[in-house]
Amino acid sequence: MKPLSLPIAFLFAFTTNAADKPTHSAITPEPRGGNWGKRHESFNQRVAQGNVDLIFIGDSITHAWESTGKNVWTEYYAKRNAVNLGIGGDRTQHVLWRLDNGNIKNIDPKVAVVMIGTNNSADGRNTAEEMIDGVTEIVDKLRAKLPKTEILLLDIFPRGQRINAQRGKILQVNQVLSKLNARQHVTFLRIGHNFVGSDGRIAKDIMPDFLHLTPKGYAIWAKAIEPTLARLMGE
Repeated sequence: MKPLSLPIAFLFAFTTNAADKPTHSAITPEPRGGNWGKRHESFNQRVAQGNVDLIFIGDSITHAWESTGKNVWTEYYAKRNAVNLGIGGDRTQHVLWRLDNGNIKNIDPKVAVVMIGTNNSADGRNTAEEMIDGVTEIVDKLRAKLPKTEILLLDIFPRGQRINAQRGKILQVNQVLSKLNARQHVTFLRIGHNFVGSDGRIAKDIMPDFLHLTPKGYAIWAKAIEPTLARLMGE
């Protein structure tokens, strides 16, 4: 049999490697419809104005800094030219799409705070390994697009009043995500334990539905990250 020419052999090898590369929903950028698109576009309009030193990236827990956590946000972050890039219901794939479509275009923030993944954790959505892939992909994309920005990656917060399978899955994910701390410009910070009592339960005055935070919960969040955030901001 006549040997394959170099270009054909190269193409065959490339196709084989691409086919062997695992893919799944958590790492496949995907937009959402309805009001999600309007909020996404409002982010693009805000960052286009510049003057962005700090960004928060996440889902509904981050989104609600604008409502439930508003007073805490004003106290800690308003003076730091902070922008909230959280959208309720987002999973890792939605954040990936937003990062590719304008949410961080032409900005150079000092710090990006990232807390994402809880919406990927429900049964039938993604495995722990896929969740890890999704969060890691976000971190890598931020490092590529914002090479000077310090990334403060938070553990995925616990959910459910008591210890349960979903919380266990999240703990497994966080254990692996902590290793991203070794990457340049990435700081992994574990603060989820601050929301849990000594008996392993989450109190309603911190998370009324055992997922979303009260004003007290946002104060706990802000105080927990403040020393690390101030250092990364160069303050």
